[in-house]
Amino acid sequence: MKTLHLIRHAKSSWENPHLGDLERPLNSRGLRSCPLMAPHILASGCSLKNVYSSPALRARTTIELIAHNLPQQNISWTLCDALYCFHHKELRDWCRNLSDDMDEVVIIGHNPALLNFCNKLTGAHLNNIPTCGYVQLIDPDLQNWNDLAWHTFRLTYFLRPKDFAEK
Repeated sequence: MKTLHLIRHAKSSWENPHLGDLERPLNSRGLRSCPLMAPHILASGCSLKNVYSSPALRARTTIELIAHNLPQQNISWTLCDALYCFHHKELRDWCRNLSDDMDEVVIIGHNPALLNFCNKLTGAHLNNIPTCGYVQLIDPDLQNWNDLAWHTFRLTYFLRPKDFAEK
């Protein structure tokens, strides 16, 4: 059985138009979403082991803030240039090269790649994975990441910051 945990980076700032896309920081909403989502991601069964993040500042800051708000978990992560991508086939190819010793993998990345990857893996029809959104996908029969295929995973969790924000 293999499990994928997909986390879209939190809301980024467009305040400084001179920053390159990789350097955009989180805005105030993004900074609030990470501590809000952290315990719910953990409660969903995400072990926060084998964590890989896009090198974009907004993705790095997202996992840093999630980890900071779950200090008892001792979360570490690896920055991976290949996760700064926007097409689902790039994510598929990246996952197919994962070590089969890892049954669970967490990816912090970007739409539309995460959204389309989720929909292709599960056959779901999500319209959006919002910023700081989380999805959990399970394929109970998959043993080798290289065999990852479309429409074989189940969407078991879909969490959004607005689900937990104070009303």
